[in-house]
Amino acid sequence: MKALLCTRAGTPDDLELADLPDPVAGPGEAVVRVAAAALNFFDTLIIAGKYQYKPAFPFSPGAEFAGTVESLGSATSDLKVGDRVTGYARYGAARERIAIAADRLTRLPDALDFDRASGLSVTYGTSYYALKNRAGLERGETLAVLGASGGVGLAAVELGKLMGARVIACASSDDKLAFAREHGADETVNYGTSDLRDALKRLGGEHGIDVIYDPVGGVYAEAAVRSIAWEGRFLVVGFAAGEIPKLPLNLVLLKSCDIRGVFWGSWTEREPDEHRANMDDLVRWCAEGKLSAHVHATYPLADAKRALDDIATRKVMGKAVLTM
Repeated sequence: MKALLCTRAGTPDDLELADLPDPVAGPGEAVVRVAAAALNFFDTLIIAGKYQYKPAFPFSPGAEFAGTVESLGSATSDLKVGDRVTGYARYGAARERIAIAADRLTRLPDALDFDRASGLSVTYGTSYYALKNRAGLERGETLAVLGASGGVGLAAVELGKLMGARVIACASSDDKLAFAREHGADETVNYGTSDLRDALKRLGGEHGIDVIYDPVGGVYAEAAVRSIAWEGRFLVVGFAAGEIPKLPLNLVLLKSCDIRGVFWGSWTEREPDEHRANMDDLVRWCAEGKLSAHVHATYPLADAKRALDDIATRKVMGKAVLTM
């Protein structure tokens, strides 16, 4: 089988396309013929050796995928050969076949294509966990989403709207904000041309912003917290800006607000039953057309460098997907 390999810490230019033996399903595992593997911003960090977990070399990037069950090991239940599935593997999905624990897979309805399904686990999984399990977002609350046109940001916009919130999309350009509006945002803030704090305070009014979803970090985090409501919830999702912010804790005291971490990957391992329940919701909503699972572009496996470069340079709105 063909596999995209990272053999040393580096850049997308250092990745290699190699031939590997087909995997064999062990006990409790399934081998999935991968049709599509979605890439995320953190893939650019993993191959550089700068992410919170560092796989042993060589490894394939790509945390999420969709495809068809090709074989099953012993002691597996519920799945059968030929089932259409999506799954989350942390890394290793940028290859033609992957062996993975069967309980990490979610069945797909025929109405949901592999390209869109491949991008559900990480972006929508993270955002749903953040809004539902961490923030307890309630209907009628105001949600501000930073980085609103990226993978997790766009998912948060759509899910926030589906959950009944008033959604304020925040991004660095007008075209990104127009894209967020197309996907359900009620209000927008261009923090490339206007002051984020002032804009959110204006849109939040006297009450303030109930929930802030921040996958960006950098200088935007403190500005957003200064607009938060009394007992609001600030969700720490990631640091796409490249800088981990240091928040003045007096702001947390004065607003009686919460700073809540969102480590979705670890949660899926600690609470697998809740994760599966969330994935069932997401797959159903996507098949019903309630979530777009927007694919920015598809790239052949051999063109993964261009896909990762597009992600790194913030060209991607939605998901970049590798097709096998």
